[in-house]
Amino acid sequence: MKFASLLAAAAVTLYLATPAFAGDGNADAPEKVVYHVNDSANASAALQNINNHLAASPKAAIVVVTHGKGIDFLLEGAQDANGNPYDIRVQALKAKGVDFAVCNNTLKGRKIDPKTVLPEATIVPSGVAEIGKLQAQAGYVYLKP
Repeated sequence: MKFASLLAAAAVTLYLATPAFAGDGNADAPEKVVYHVNDSANASAALQNINNHLAASPKAAIVVVTHGKGIDFLLEGAQDANGNPYDIRVQALKAKGVDFAVCNNTLKGRKIDPKTVLPEATIVPSGVAEIGKLQAQAGYVYLKP
């Protein structure tokens, strides 16, 4: 019985010492987060989540990656359900360092002129590939509002 207790205590100690639990030792390093938007019906909630995120963690590095119907809020003239333009909120977040990415595959597939994409957004070859790259190569965590 003592051996089992000792083994359990060692396992807990090892778990608490792992980087996933204890952090990387640099509490000042900003978290890196990719927000995935594939439906503009969720855009207002996503933008509010990002504002809340930045209020709690002003140094966070945030990228919003869009594809499919998720790109619609990043097109010229886009408005939310209440008729409020998205561009003002996008500009405000861009000024806080948030990056916005629009999927070129979606633009091509939906025959949307890239010139209609808000200037605050960058066109990337593939939205889903961009998410994968940010997660696998750049250490971003994934959030889907």
